[in-house]
This record gives sequence, structure tokens and C-alpha cells, in this order.
Amino acid sequence: MGLTSNKVLVLAIVIAVVLFVGTVWLWPRLARQSWRTISGRVGLLLATQLALFSSLGIAANQAFGFYASWADLFGKETDQGVVIDHTANGGSGGPLQVVSSSGVKGVRGSRPETGGQIQKVDIVGRKTHIATPAYVYLPPEYFQPQYRTRTFPAAVVLTGYPGTAQALVDKLHYPRTAQQLAKNGRMQPMILVMMRPTVAPPRDTECVDIPGGPQTETFFAKDLPEAVLAHYRVGKRPGSWGVVGDSTGGYCALKLAMHHPGVYAAGAGLSPYYKAPIDPTTGDLFRGDRNLQNRADLWWLLKHGSAPDTSLLVTSSKIGEHNYKDTLKFIQRVQATNVTRVSSIILDSGGHNFNTWRREIPATLQWLSARLSDR
Repeated sequence: MGLTSNKVLVLAIVIAVVLFVGTVWLWPRLARQSWRTISGRVGLLLATQLALFSSLGIAANQAFGFYASWADLFGKETDQGVVIDHTANGGSGGPLQVVSSSGVKGVRGSRPETGGQIQKVDIVGRKTHIATPAYVYLPPEYFQPQYRTRTFPAAVVLTGYPGTAQALVDKLHYPRTAQQLAKNGRMQPMILVMMRPTVAPPRDTECVDIPGGPQTETFFAKDLPEAVLAHYRVGKRPGSWGVVGDSTGGYCALKLAMHHPGVYAAGAGLSPYYKAPIDPTTGDLFRGDRNLQNRADLWWLLKHGSAPDTSLLVTSSKIGEHNYKDTLKFIQRVQATNVTRVSSIILDSGGHNFNTWRREIPATLQWLSARLSDR
């Protein structure tokens, strides 16, 4: 049974309940002062607490999508191969291979031309050789005959760390929200490329080109757009691409838009931070390279670098988010450049969680759509 399976959660809850009842039932028998009874009491308490915390942890993981599998949880994920389609018309050997496809949950219409389609893909960077899975949402218009020659704007959608790409579909509802907004005329149809910024799990690379390590920024700035352009009808002009993410993905989105305005015309950070951290999950990102470290610091970039011709969106909450003051300061810094454009969504309250981001995603997608071209 997989880590995200409901059966695992039910089993953990049942074990916790059984141990709790067993502890209450057996406690009088273990009241004697002997090493056996004391060991029994300690064992029951530890087992019950372990089962309880396991249940809570599994439930939290299902709610927030931290880890996709047991291997992911224990830092042993090795599934980075590329599935090649060997059917008669498949398997071009390109950098992007479609593994499977499905409809959009919560949307009426089972056919792609009425409800859109989500494709699970594997991507391999030609330059960086980074291999990573992703989900691609194709809007209904992509399959409709009258749009067969049309290209569509694309947005890269990033999770936080560790996060799972599946959570962008199932928990944050990006495809469903995009489909409904486009259907109601509130945004243009867009292709969404949904994935983790963690392309070298379990390491948190913070979308940095690590000296001697994964070239994550190059993957997102060059390899990913190249792979998507080779497979889908996406606009080729710089104004056709945007990027959005939450938490770590939000920092990555802002940085990619600021570092590569010729690729990403707009970047939206939901609950972002503005400087790459150094901690046990990241390791030494910069290997003593001060220029690389400065470049990954958006504060430094605004003060010392050339202001990029791009549009940025940042979000926060007055109560519940730790980045509120930094976000207000960041907005002021960007405004002072008189070149880079900035917008914001500031909620009265909202924590660093899926519920908050679901409240921000509709307005974010509309903002992104208004800044992207379909040519």
C-alpha cells in the first residue's frame, strides 16, 4: 500500500485505536511494581503514541502532499527514468514523453475537447540531463478543430518543498480552476506544466545551478521550455511563458522571472521568500561562489542588479504568514526600480497552507493570463 493510500491511513487509525483500548484494558494488570509491568506500561504508552503520531502524520501528508511515496519519505526516491512510448505512433525519443492521460476531476465532460486533459509526462533536459516527472494540463480548446493551428500561452506551476506534483492537481486544483475561469471568460486558455522544484530529490536545490551539482536553474530556464515547445503547441515568443509557485516554488518563480525575463514574462510567488536558505535540506548550494550566492538573493538583485523587464506578483497574509513584512518591503523595492512591475494579493488572515493558496490561485491565474501572449 502506498503512502498516500486511504487504506494506509485507515490501518494506522485502527492500530492507534486498538492500542489505546488495549492500554486502558491492560493498565490495571500492569499496576504492580516489577520490571516486567513497568516495561509493559512504557511499551504500551510508546506504541500508542507512535501509532497516534503516525496517523496524524499520514493524514497531514495526504492533506498537504509533502511526500508522494515511502521512498520519497525516507529520501530514497530513485524513480528518475524516462518512459518511452513504443506504440506505433509514439516514442519520438524527444525530451518529453507522455506516460498517461486522464480527464480533469470536477469538470463536466469526459472528452478532452469539452473538459480538457491532464497528461503525466517524463522530461529529460538535453543540456542539464535532469530527469523529472510532471503533469501537463491541456485546455479543451487545445483539442477543438477550430483551434488546431493556434498556439497557447504556458505557465510552469511549482510546488513547495518537498511537495508533490500530484498535489497541484488534486489539492490545489489548478487544472479545474483554469478550466472554469477560461469557460467563464475570466482568463484565456493556457497550458499548465505542473511539477516539483525538487528535480534532484531529496535535495532542495532552491532552483540554483549548484557548482558540481544539479543545474536546476538552467533546467527551468532552458531545458523545460525547449521540451514543452517540442511537444505541444505553445507560443514561442518570450511573452508566452509565465511561472507560478507556492513557498519554495514561489521563490523559484520570482527568481526565474527576474533572472530570465526573456523566457518568463511574468512570475507569481504565493507565500514566497526572497533569499535562498542554507540548511540540511539544501546542503552547500554555492560552494563559496559569492557571485552565485548574491544572484540567488532577490534583495541583492534589486539593489545591485539591472532591473528586469518582467511582471511579478507576490502574496501574503496580515495574520498567519511570516513573510508579510518582507513582502511589503519587497513590493517597495520593486516599485523603486521603475522598470519591473509588481502586483500583490494580501489577505487579512491565512496560514502557510493549501487552503490559503486555493483562495489566491483564481486571481493569480487571471493576473498571469492577462500578461501572457498566445503567439
